Amino acid sequence: MPAIVLTNVVKRWKDFYAVDHLNLKMDDNAFITLLGPSGCGKTTTLRMIAGLETPTSGKITIGDRVVFDSEMGINIPPNKRKVGFLFQNYALWPNMTVYQNISFGLKNVKEEMPLKNDDIIADRKMLASLDKIGTIKERIEESKDKKGNVVKDRALVKIIDAFEVSLASAKQIIKFAELDKEAVAAKKNEIQALIDKEIAKEKAKGYDINENGELVKDGQVVIEERKLSGEEIDLTVRRVSRMVKIGEFMERYPAELSGGQQQRVAIARTLAPGPNVFFMDEPLSNLDAKLRLEMRSELKRLHKDTGSTFVYVTHDQLEAMTLATKICLMNNGVLQQYEAPLDVYNKPANLFVADFVGNPAVNFIEVKAKQKGDVIHLKYFNDMEMDFVPNEKFDLKAKMAEIEGDLTAKKAALEEAKLDKNFVQKGNRDETFNYHIQTIQGEIDSKDETEVGEDDFVIGIRPEFINIGKNGKMKARVYSAMPSGMETTIKVDVEGFLLTGIVFGAVSYQLDESLGVDFGGEGQILLFERKSGRLIAIGSLRK
Repeated sequence: MPAIVLTNVVKRWKDFYAVDHLNLKMDDNAFITLLGPSGCGKTTTLRMIAGLETPTSGKITIGDRVVFDSEMGINIPPNKRKVGFLFQNYALWPNMTVYQNISFGLKNVKEEMPLKNDDIIADRKMLASLDKIGTIKERIEESKDKKGNVVKDRALVKIIDAFEVSLASAKQIIKFAELDKEAVAAKKNEIQALIDKEIAKEKAKGYDINENGELVKDGQVVIEERKLSGEEIDLTVRRVSRMVKIGEFMERYPAELSGGQQQRVAIARTLAPGPNVFFMDEPLSNLDAKLRLEMRSELKRLHKDTGSTFVYVTHDQLEAMTLATKICLMNNGVLQQYEAPLDVYNKPANLFVADFVGNPAVNFIEVKAKQKGDVIHLKYFNDMEMDFVPNEKFDLKAKMAEIEGDLTAKKAALEEAKLDKNFVQKGNRDETFNYHIQTIQGEIDSKDETEVGEDDFVIGIRPEFINIGKNGKMKARVYSAMPSGMETTIKVDVEGFLLTGIVFGAVSYQLDESLGVDFGGEGQILLFERKSGRLIAIGSLRK
């Protein structure tokens, strides 16, 4: 399957930049989630790759094929990009059966493909099934109802799945279970004679037949532009329905299906043409929480079974974390971080990433910081003190100078870009993330502080690293507690500041109960620079 490469891709309407100079490589067979808040540019990015939206500038490559290049004037239409698109709205035809919905697009497919003899392919599969009479009988036995009667439609689906045949072939194979040894031998001879007859017919036309049932001439498989045959359509429908486990619903109408089943039909319909890349735009948002969890599991399995590249849009960070091989996190049209889910969680590039990924959200604590040897000495919460010990030694002043240099270079690049007569100033300007500090008096916005000193930093502590117990060194009281069975989310008041923690297990707390709090998370505490919001270091806290 192809890799997808976006090079300096821009999409803007007048001075509104929906996607701002995006550079991205999606590896083949990856499961990429485009994550971010509403309006961040994730759906626009998806639509540009699919060809449903035309970029303002840049270049998009799928595999070794350039599908868009603003400089070269290339813009391949969506139907030529061999991609599948699954929308939030399933858009199933209500007057068509499940089978008709899935097969609808296949009837219009016309492209270069090998010529085949469907009769030979079908007969070879039936011949092979005669060597597995035991399997046929087992599938029929599995299809009995509580009264011991065979449910024919169920039996046919099981035969289709077991031998990967069409419905027409399955109807013949199911009858083989009644044959004795002599009848099986006779049936084999009968089918082999039919195969030999078809082979002779093709040879008279100058063709040989390979093991896949394809026509061969002069040692090469014959390729022609053609439509799919009825047998090929049926095999494809049965194959994709088997993947998404809806084989028994072929004759039902969408109104007779649950939301999850309708979703599976929509997935099967998208898979049927065999797309190289599979795009999904918030496909689970219409499902209830339990079904959404189930479908996430199915999508992950489907990704492995198909071997396709999946690109998935969501604003739900839990979906992104559980499904993706890589997360592309965006905000205001700008790529914030592009890494594996656990790397995004454990090593967020900036304050925005740290805040957006994780539920409950990360705790931010504003600190005054000064380097003392290999540690950073911190003051927080009304002159409490502790040390930050980085995992890797670094010079704080040098790191700050490096960030300042990056910001200066970025400003210089912007000024140079303004010299271009085609330059358009970004109206939706990028700003440092406005984080919030929770207190018992309400939230404090970082943007409310006009002056930020050189010693002002922010510590990020995930809720699971807030250790709560009777022996904690910092005195606290329970502000709120929300038990959910397997865990309890608890907010504690420390010096008027609220910290959110997670206590695993069925634990109950009383409001205003006195407790002790410590900071855990050995080697996983985050230190951010205030002005730019960038991650400075990861380390541990020492009291």
